[in-house]
Amino acid sequence: MKYLSFVGVVLVASVLATGCGGSSDSDSTSATADWADGVCSAITTWTDSIKSAGDSLKSGGISEDSLKSAADDLTSATETLESDLEDLGKPDTEAGQQAQDSLDQLSSDLKTNTDSITTAVDDASGVSGAVSAATTVSTTLATMGEQVSSTVNSLEQLDASGELKTAFEQSSTCQQLSTST
Repeated sequence: MKYLSFVGVVLVASVLATGCGGSSDSDSTSATADWADGVCSAITTWTDSIKSAGDSLKSGGISEDSLKSAADDLTSATETLESDLEDLGKPDTEAGQQAQDSLDQLSSDLKTNTDSITTAVDDASGVSGAVSAATTVSTTLATMGEQVSSTVNSLEQLDASGELKTAFEQSSTCQQLSTST
């Protein structure tokens, strides 16, 4: 059971690592680069929180209480991510509104998934319920990681000029996110 939760956390971190980053060594001070940096910073904070929740489960074993604590931590981390992304607003590019719409959709998807995790954990009863909830948590975390990665990849491709892609590639935070796992 511990393995399922750990696999979910590792999978999320691996999926996220493919979503941000690039090979450019130059720094940009443009507003678009700052925006991309903010996106990756918010994702890094969220990923770190998810890893922490997974580590707590791993070290404490899977029980109804540990699952509920992890679900609470995940909910809090996701609410923070949603708030951080909302605070960024839209980037000052020709595709700025599309980028903001993508982040709004991501926030909505993550909220839905967090609600699914909370429901599974709240409904867990006994050992078999905890195992079932742990499986749901692990699977849903993987889905959330894929959604984040897909959104970032989509953001990079929105501008015909490639301004967003360049901003993600030049962001030191995005580069650190891509090398942190």
